[in-house]
Amino acid sequence: MLIFALICLSLSLTGVAGMQFFYLLYLERVGKEYKKRVRELEKTCFSLSNRLERAENMIRLRSRSVEETDEEFTSDEEVWADIIDDR
Repeated sequence: MLIFALICLSLSLTGVAGMQFFYLLYLERVGKEYKKRVRELEKTCFSLSNRLERAENMIRLRSRSVEETDEEFTSDEEVWADIIDDR
């Protein structure tokens, strides 16, 4: 009877060890997938940062051109106002 109990106990422990082994393999695979996903997200973040920087530069350039154009129109309006006042 004692031998039967020891056999059951050893089979149970073998089953638990097997289950832990396969769970460890599962965790390693999930960890690799997480690392892969993090690398993908880092690449996407880098790409989006570059796009954002280019967009900000374009906005700055357009703002400057709008300011310059606005200054040209403002000075032209003042000249026309002086011409109209002189008549």
